[in-house]
Amino acid sequence: MKLLNNFNNKYQRLPRSFFLNQNVVEVSRQLLGKYLVTQIDGQYSAGKIIETEAYQADGDKACHAYNNRRTKRTEVMFAQGGTAYVYLCYGIHHLFNVVTGPKEAAQAVLIRAITPTDNIPLMLERRNFTVLKPQLTAGPGVMTKALGINTAYTGMDLCQSDSKIWIEDRGIILQPDEITASPRVGIDYAEECVSWPWRFRLL
Repeated sequence: MKLLNNFNNKYQRLPRSFFLNQNVVEVSRQLLGKYLVTQIDGQYSAGKIIETEAYQADGDKACHAYNNRRTKRTEVMFAQGGTAYVYLCYGIHHLFNVVTGPKEAAQAVLIRAITPTDNIPLMLERRNFTVLKPQLTAGPGVMTKALGINTAYTGMDLCQSDSKIWIEDRGIILQPDEITASPRVGIDYAEECVSWPWRFRLL
């Protein structure tokens, strides 16, 4: 299987200003249609973001940093917007989030799924797939595996020109009726926050 090493850099990485928006829900919606890109171990891969979830420390019981809880894992959430927050779920899945807002805001967007677009053969190999199926990147844990992302990259500045992970704008303009909002998943412990419609998906 031939794996691609080169990539076309004609697209612009999202600037810091995009991630400094203090409205994490707005950023979560705006990330739909953008492209999550990795250049890891010399191999390029990318996909269009199609599902996100918003989390914030202020009042959100589903957030790891709820009430400004600072631990070794959550400390990165207090960094400035544009920082990667990657954590291990159930000891198996590496989940990728991007921190948003100004420093100390402690809010982030979980990228739940992408549509694979660039270097699909590499993503198939990483997932031990022989053919392209929706399951390749249709979930936050399998998506990171396909893109080569793991917890070693938590704290990475996605806005640096030499970052191995970044998000770029390829000029896709979405209409409101192309996006659906619904409650987040897997947060049964979050009491009244369970029903908040902070999960966004492309239809």
